[in-house]
Amino acid sequence: MIDKPLFIGAGTALITPTTPAGVDYEALGRLIDWQIDEGIDALVIAGTTGEGKTLSIAEHKEVLRYSAERIAGRVPMIAGTGSNEMTVSLSMSKYACEIGADGLLIVTPYYIKATQNGLVKMYSELADAVTKPLILYNVPSRTGVNIEPATYARLADHPNIAGIKEANSDISKIVTTAQLTHGRLDIYSGNDDQVIPILSVGGKGVISVLSNLLPKETSRMCHLYFEGKTAEAAALQFKYLPLIHALFSEVNPIPVKAAMHALGWCENFLRMPLTPMEEDHKAAMLGIMRELGLLKE
Repeated sequence: MIDKPLFIGAGTALITPTTPAGVDYEALGRLIDWQIDEGIDALVIAGTTGEGKTLSIAEHKEVLRYSAERIAGRVPMIAGTGSNEMTVSLSMSKYACEIGADGLLIVTPYYIKATQNGLVKMYSELADAVTKPLILYNVPSRTGVNIEPATYARLADHPNIAGIKEANSDISKIVTTAQLTHGRLDIYSGNDDQVIPILSVGGKGVISVLSNLLPKETSRMCHLYFEGKTAEAAALQFKYLPLIHALFSEVNPIPVKAAMHALGWCENFLRMPLTPMEEDHKAAMLGIMRELGLLKE
């Protein structure tokens, strides 16, 4: 069994700055350094928010390599390496282990709609084949498949499966998962509006979109809870809830890219089939950012 969590607190599902010419590594490096300086607990590279599925294989590998080199062990790096094609996931996962990732975020195979037995077999074979621990990523709204609590219980004792990222709005199923796994899997919220509820049933933190903008405050939300200051932690959850909703008013990462552009971190460029944020949604989000003091103009 893995004897400690990969991280405790907030791990940013980091955006990947891009331009029409390709990945903007200068901007990516600045973001990594700022996130760490702000006290983020971990960085998740080339996941959903990092547009991993719009990168070519070569770009994906280079983003992982560059990020591992820039992070340089200052915080844990979790590499998004899952795919709906087993050989791609396996190859990318092995590469991430070689270049220094601390863990692997493995999404369920999208479109294929694997059975629960298929998920157990896939995750077990991947975990057997790599040298770094897995975080299983459950996001049924995107993939068309849901990892059931009983399936987590079957996987919980694998020595190389560390935890789960639950981007599933069904809190009841997450509670059941916590009950069935009895601390054998570290649970991370995959939804920023569910951080405190998931911590309340033993969760270890959040893999966050919000923390792209607010790394210090998202981490603080978690650590206040761990310190027993639950009312203060909940107050931060409530304070940022309007911004969280705005960041998901269109499919992620469209809004967070627009928000980070407004803050001067990157171009507001997305690859097809992602398109720029609709103006009414963007105006509402920027208004909330102004109310929170994130934008001064």
